[in-house]
Amino acid sequence: MSAYVVAGVTGHVGSVVAGDLLARGEAVRAIVRREDQAGAWQQKGASAAVGSLADRQFLGGALAGARAFFTLLPPDYAAHDFLAAMRRVADAIAGAVRDSAVPHVVMLSSQGAELPAGTGPIRGLHYLENALRAAGTKLSAVRACYFQENIAEVIPVARQEGIYPNFMPSADLAVPMVATRDIGRLAARLMLSEPEASQAVDLLGPEYSNRRLCDKLGAALGKTLRLVDIPPAGHVPALMQAGLGRDIAEVMAELYAAMGSGLIAPKGDRLEKGATEIDEVIGALTGQAQAGGTAARGAV
Repeated sequence: MSAYVVAGVTGHVGSVVAGDLLARGEAVRAIVRREDQAGAWQQKGASAAVGSLADRQFLGGALAGARAFFTLLPPDYAAHDFLAAMRRVADAIAGAVRDSAVPHVVMLSSQGAELPAGTGPIRGLHYLENALRAAGTKLSAVRACYFQENIAEVIPVARQEGIYPNFMPSADLAVPMVATRDIGRLAARLMLSEPEASQAVDLLGPEYSNRRLCDKLGAALGKTLRLVDIPPAGHVPALMQAGLGRDIAEVMAELYAAMGSGLIAPKGDRLEKGATEIDEVIGALTGQAQAGGTAARGAV
């Protein structure tokens, strides 16, 4: 039986994609990086392929006979050249798709992926979108807005120092934020319906300003947080102080500038909306923090 192949099943989005497909009775092949990650998905009824998305030969084999493929572009925060590392993985993914002739690929992309420059890490998604289209598949690019789960990055400093850093030009500027579960549910639906031609689907969520997020996170933590504005000149130093290397800090600073300027906006073929409110996500994340758990950076 041909299967739906799903990457990123140990993350927030891919796990929902695979779980939704299995719940519908579909055959799923889960791509995992390590052998010890395979068993949990096999117990749920999926088959497993163990290897890396950066390995074109492995991935081509995993995609053999696939009905459709869900992929993302996992960031390597330890890479010396962050964007170059993204392009190398993108080339491997697109090459494997070409080799295996997968008819339909659903990709976790981002708003702003239509732009070749000026968008920080989204530049890597622009590159992968174009590489997949050139590989001869029909591409459904899910151009999600900012992830609600990214607030997990603020929880340690909020808990320890009582502050909420604001990288936007105004703490009152509201931007759409989507829960990763809503991304996964949309991606699963798209997997089941091959389009007539490649498409870009914008996915938005409720809008929040950093001032509202500061209040909501403070309430969840049981403390009043002080909102601290970080001016553009301080973005790179602040991100490096938080533990990022200079290269990725500069890439992320470019993203914040693009978000603050309105450069990143819905430009896809159609629009979908996620309904999850961030209160639910904050509750889950602060509960994990209290239990000693952590959320993966990038929330994919």
